[in-house]
Amino acid sequence: MSRGPGPRPEERPGPLAAVLRTQLAGALARPGRLLMTGLSVLVAAFVVFGTVMAQQITEQTTVDRFRGTPEAADLVVLGDDDVITDAQTKAVQAIPGVAEVAARTENGVSLAEVSRRYLELQGDPGSGPLSRVRLVAGGYPDGPLELAVNRQASQRLDIEPGDRVGLLVPVGGDAEAEDGTEGTRTVTVTVTGVVEANSDREATGYAPAAALNAMGHIEGYPRIDVRAEDGVSAEALTERLSAVFQRTDGSAFEFVPGATVRAEEARAAVDQYADVFRLIAMFLAIAVVAAALVATSTFRVVFDQRLRQLALLRTIGAHRGQLVRALAVEGALVGLIAGTAGVLLALGAGYAAPVIADAAGLSLSAPAVPVVAAVAVVLGAVLVTVGAVLAPATSAAGVSPLQTLRSAGTLAGERGIGRARLGIGLLLTVCAAGLAAVLLGDLPEPGDLNYDSVAGLMLTVLSATLAFLALITLGPLLVRPLLAAAGWPLRRLGPTGTLAVGGIGGAPRRAAAVSVVVALGVALVSGTLVGIATLQGHMDRELAAQAPADFDVSGTVSAGETTNGKVSGLSTDLVRRLEAVPELADATAYRQTDVSVSGMEASAVDLDPTALPSSRLLRPVSGSLSDLGPGEVIVSSRLARGLGMAAGDSITFTTANKDTVRMSVAATLPDGGPLGADAIVTPGDLDKMGASPLPAGVLANAAESGQAARNAAEQAIRKTVGANSAIELRILAEERDDSEADIEMVAILSLGLLGLTVLIAVVGVGTTTGLTVLERTRESGLLRALGLGRSGLRFLIGMEAGLYGVLGGVLGLALGVPYAWLSVRLLNLGAPLLLPYGQLLAVFLGLVFVTALAGLLPARRAARVSPVVALGTTE
Repeated sequence: MSRGPGPRPEERPGPLAAVLRTQLAGALARPGRLLMTGLSVLVAAFVVFGTVMAQQITEQTTVDRFRGTPEAADLVVLGDDDVITDAQTKAVQAIPGVAEVAARTENGVSLAEVSRRYLELQGDPGSGPLSRVRLVAGGYPDGPLELAVNRQASQRLDIEPGDRVGLLVPVGGDAEAEDGTEGTRTVTVTVTGVVEANSDREATGYAPAAALNAMGHIEGYPRIDVRAEDGVSAEALTERLSAVFQRTDGSAFEFVPGATVRAEEARAAVDQYADVFRLIAMFLAIAVVAAALVATSTFRVVFDQRLRQLALLRTIGAHRGQLVRALAVEGALVGLIAGTAGVLLALGAGYAAPVIADAAGLSLSAPAVPVVAAVAVVLGAVLVTVGAVLAPATSAAGVSPLQTLRSAGTLAGERGIGRARLGIGLLLTVCAAGLAAVLLGDLPEPGDLNYDSVAGLMLTVLSATLAFLALITLGPLLVRPLLAAAGWPLRRLGPTGTLAVGGIGGAPRRAAAVSVVVALGVALVSGTLVGIATLQGHMDRELAAQAPADFDVSGTVSAGETTNGKVSGLSTDLVRRLEAVPELADATAYRQTDVSVSGMEASAVDLDPTALPSSRLLRPVSGSLSDLGPGEVIVSSRLARGLGMAAGDSITFTTANKDTVRMSVAATLPDGGPLGADAIVTPGDLDKMGASPLPAGVLANAAESGQAARNAAEQAIRKTVGANSAIELRILAEERDDSEADIEMVAILSLGLLGLTVLIAVVGVGTTTGLTVLERTRESGLLRALGLGRSGLRFLIGMEAGLYGVLGGVLGLALGVPYAWLSVRLLNLGAPLLLPYGQLLAVFLGLVFVTALAGLLPARRAARVSPVVALGTTE
């Protein structure tokens, strides 16, 4: 019997190839589903490669802006221990092949005013290829006792061209002041202009190096930059200059090519961002995990919708392994497309950033094309997607051939979890709870300096990870109980609310898969908010002691003699005048003296702890601040820990005259006392300790808030005090500003990066809602046929999407806040837990709103389908 005209058996495609072709054809036939399936991976790839581009832009911009050696410098001569003399500098200029020489010198001086502000001084020619500055206003110094300042100095020190400024300049040689300190003299200079310099960070003044040396009678320069004529190499210059710089002991000065110096400066400038990008990498890893979880959930939904097709393939002979491999290849295709798209979008954004910055008046350097990083991100996207597809592919490939006879709407209705999964989930829960119990049983006592916080924090991270894995495993069992409570308000809205709660509860595994990703973002954000609030509270309490007011005016002005020796401090008249300054508020004088306790040196003050508004932030460890009175003392944590004291104990102070003063402890502080004092006593008790009758200083706040009011208060203090170099003004508010700026930067960076996880979770909600809408097209049509309007259907789908945010928010807060508290306790800062209720509520409500918004587009698409068309849909 002859065969028909079909292909011979050896020419027919194998079963795996046929299955693979069928699956890929089905996936490519629905590009919308393909896009939704890989959207989270696309976002993750965009974020990861965008960070690579941001790092390149940051590093290149830093190199271009902040290196100090001009591009024209071909050779740098360093004096090391010896200085380069004027004669040697002139000799270098006369060497054939040398086009230009610029001497460099650096110094630091104080302004000869009460504020004790500092100014860096740098020598620079001011013009030409070897100049590091650009003139902004006025002119560059061309005579003695002239100085140009950078923008930082002009703004911070309120200096403008034409001003005359007194500088306390160190005097060269062995000169010493009467008190044995290094000799200084006041030099009054005229500010001629304002300049810009790429390498500046601090307030800096510029003038030719020779003029700066003349101010302090200093000879020689530590460095000169040399520019060669065209065609002369750095090696040739080194050979020609070596004769000029030969030392008497036969050794030569150090000659370094300008390119080498610039490379070292660039490396040093870039290194400052290394830790920041390492931190970013850690947060990106969390975002990638979130993307993998979202992709897993999305693939599970897609495969559930194709169970009839998979069952049909099983019916005609496809094996489970073949289906798994085919679905894995489909996942790899999704990862390849999503990863490539994410990389291309990030590449475009990276090249657009300098253009946008330029239009906004800023300057950013263009990045290179990091080909290796781009390939790595695309391959990583493929691996993440393949890893995400394996679990749902294995589950879907096990479908029974009999499932072919069922409708698509009944295939994804499995609600429970298997015994193995239940056992694993319970084991993870027990392990997480056990580690937490161990940590809770071994919490450090406040002030325990021997406690290993690092080990405790690592165990906390491990416990939190196990708890999150338990949440992933047992999530489907938690959906219905949570919906019973969280869905109660929605059920009161009528049938629409009841349908929304039932729609989520009807697919608990899907709801759990999406909600745990939302929970991950909420847990991280809420934990960070709690940690930042607690850290802010701890910092405020420390600053209440270290910087209790905006200003501290102190001095050691001699005020005559007593039987105990010289009396020093601020005069009574000056204190009265400071208290009368209208720009100041809360002016409080204090005295200070040194004592000892059991061999420990200590400082005692009579500052009233309730006189300043910042005192409300002081929280004693034991006792009460209001108990301070005659014979009572408030002691710092240093004394309390060192002597093992608490409120109610007795303490004996030894004065400078060897007298003893016995007192009772009214309260103990968790840190140091105001202005670093170890003991706070009443004025009468401080008299017994032998203190000077004159105030050591005055603390005061600006009368109004804001930088302008603070500047006005500072100027008023200067005017009141006058040109008295023995009086020092410390601007304590700047310490608070620096600390608050650091915490704000950490908060913005951390929350911004954690927002990536929330963004990916919201993308997961949107894709899951979109796929669910496609799956329930007939159900939507039936609801429309029964009288539910388009707006009602949109509201229904929006509520379902919002419920993902509710579930994830509740689970995330339940996970994030306790572990944040545990981490704070293990850090052993002595800081009480502070819950930012308003911020946590805002995060919860904002997430519910955003997730509901993520369902808006699928809801509009579902509402546009007519009931007749929807009822005729087969899947």
